[in-house]
Amino acid sequence: MEDFIKNYCWLIPVLPLVGFVFNGLPTAVGIKLSRAYVYTVACGVMLLSFLMGVGVFFTLKALPETAREFTNLVWPWIHLEAIQLDIAFLIDPLSSVMILVVTGVGFLIHIYSTGYMREDKDYARFFTYLNLFCFMMLILVMGDNLMLLFVGWEGVGLCSYLLIGFWYEHKPNGVAGMKAFIVNRIGDFGFMVGMLALFWALYNTGHATLTFTKLKTVVWFLQPQTILGVSAVTMICLCLFVGATGKSAQIPLYVWLPDAMAGPTPVSALIHAATMVTAGVYMIARLNFLFTLSPAALGAVATIGAATAFIGATIGFAQNDIKKVLAYSTVSQLGYMFLALGSGAYAAGIFHLTTHAFFKACLFLGSGSVILGMHHEQDMRLMGGLKKYMPITFMTFLTATIAIAGIAPFAGFFSKDEILWQAFARAVHGPKVYYFLWALGVLGAMGTAFYMLRCVTLTFFGTLRANDKKTRELVHGPHKDHHGHHGDLVPHEQPWNVTLPLVVLALLSLVGGFLNVPYIITHFFGGHSSGLFNEWLSPVIPLQAHHEVSSLEWVLMFKSVLVAAVCMYLGYKAYTSWQTGVDRFVKKFPRIYDAVYNKYYVDEFYHAVFVRGVLLFNKCCFSVDRYIVDALVNLVGRFGAVYSDIIGWFDNFFVDGLVNGSGSITDFTGAQLKKLQTGNIQHYAYGAVLGVVVVMILKILM
Repeated sequence: MEDFIKNYCWLIPVLPLVGFVFNGLPTAVGIKLSRAYVYTVACGVMLLSFLMGVGVFFTLKALPETAREFTNLVWPWIHLEAIQLDIAFLIDPLSSVMILVVTGVGFLIHIYSTGYMREDKDYARFFTYLNLFCFMMLILVMGDNLMLLFVGWEGVGLCSYLLIGFWYEHKPNGVAGMKAFIVNRIGDFGFMVGMLALFWALYNTGHATLTFTKLKTVVWFLQPQTILGVSAVTMICLCLFVGATGKSAQIPLYVWLPDAMAGPTPVSALIHAATMVTAGVYMIARLNFLFTLSPAALGAVATIGAATAFIGATIGFAQNDIKKVLAYSTVSQLGYMFLALGSGAYAAGIFHLTTHAFFKACLFLGSGSVILGMHHEQDMRLMGGLKKYMPITFMTFLTATIAIAGIAPFAGFFSKDEILWQAFARAVHGPKVYYFLWALGVLGAMGTAFYMLRCVTLTFFGTLRANDKKTRELVHGPHKDHHGHHGDLVPHEQPWNVTLPLVVLALLSLVGGFLNVPYIITHFFGGHSSGLFNEWLSPVIPLQAHHEVSSLEWVLMFKSVLVAAVCMYLGYKAYTSWQTGVDRFVKKFPRIYDAVYNKYYVDEFYHAVFVRGVLLFNKCCFSVDRYIVDALVNLVGRFGAVYSDIIGWFDNFFVDGLVNGSGSITDFTGAQLKKLQTGNIQHYAYGAVLGVVVVMILKILM
């Protein structure tokens, strides 16, 4: 089995590619495929890929800890004197975790999609794109070098454009897809600069490589080097981090992700909760040996992460679209992952990535179930009382909500609390600015608990508001039946292929945290484990040294759970018995509410400064082109026309006149001379005699 896995692990990414080909090619040439064929192929290849991923995990587990790494060479790629890169897959504990997340959660979302997209006319095209995305994401997490990772990086960017804009006939969907594509390209430029700078700096030392296993042994040569007067390591890390801010939706490049909710809900769950948006987190964790050499870069990562966690959480307070709430929640949770990375707790960041895949995928899929049950209504102001109509969706959504809020013993508690503690510990033993970042993280966690209970309360508690005419008019305007249903709307639970993935993800949200019970708890029960997850990643991410267990860590742990529980209670009460108080607050502080509701006007600012700025620059370029460049070209053209007229006249009257005049003279002379050729022999005789006489006279005279 071990030899099979080592030799054929390339099947893990190739199987989704096979699904893409088998569904995509017939669809592209106009062949109508049955739904049963489409979902059997699409889901089947994902299941096989997941089973191969499980095989990889157990193969690595059977090896000694120091030997849990091997490379599967598929094809020689770039072989130059300066650098050698192959299409090869690096299998180690970190890539095995990502493989299981991508294929496991991806398979569940494929199953869910068979129900959610069952009535869509482009059923085959949707699953074709899903399989292609999974292929690209697996290339990203399995590639053994930075260049191959970048191929997958660009591939998932393309697939996100295709999937977000899947319903391209609706203009906002197409615009959202283009926005995601363009914003990601901005970040990708930074990634390319960082990658090329890394190669060039290592080339100058004589150790040029982009292969991860080799990079780990040669990055030390970068420490004395500088680029434009800045430490080469710091410059490279910051450029790579710019790429991560785009792909993983961090300040200032997070604005694409909320708009991406225009795509189908399974897309939101797969791309914008469990996989693609975590690519930046994975990249930094993979290059932990490089980022560790630059405390300045780590500080930037932690600062942006903490700020994003806080800002994303506050925006979630005032959103009414259920998917938009979850979108800003994703932005916030990604911020926690970067806070962990910037604190040097790379394993904690990857663990939160894993637990987040469980509970956020569950939340997104749960929101999709609600949307289907509400006849495609997404505004929470028209929901309420759905726990009676959709009990399975309610229980799974509530479970995932408790997990993301950080309540013990749910998964989010173990991963989020570990991040906050590591940030605090970094402040104790390092730069004191981390105290401020830790405080932002705590405030963000409190906000998460509040807005998520607001979401649950508005959606599942109280009474159904969709059938109230005044509420409908308030939300959608007068005289509008927003979704065309007649009579009272009656929500309903979804079939098994929608609810089964919810149940599985809810269970993982409940028990997933026990994969990494922190040292302080295991120590309390007499153990010495640093957490199974941390120990599993230790060959790739070295374990952090444990400081003495102190009462302060227990206090912070209980405090985080307590404040989360209190904020959950406040979120519930604020939108039930305290609703009038909330309404009064909104009326008293309308500017604060409007600022939060409008996402702090960041999109408007970008539009005013960058979009309009680019358009203004475009107009300036147009004016320069029209009134200067084109004017000069036209002037030269007109001068050329006048010059050609003069030359033409000279040619006609002088050159052609001389030539034509010579021809006319010759013609006239010939015409006169031809008169001598009469054809009469007597005339010729007379001429001969005359010639003789003339010759004789001339002879006599001479």
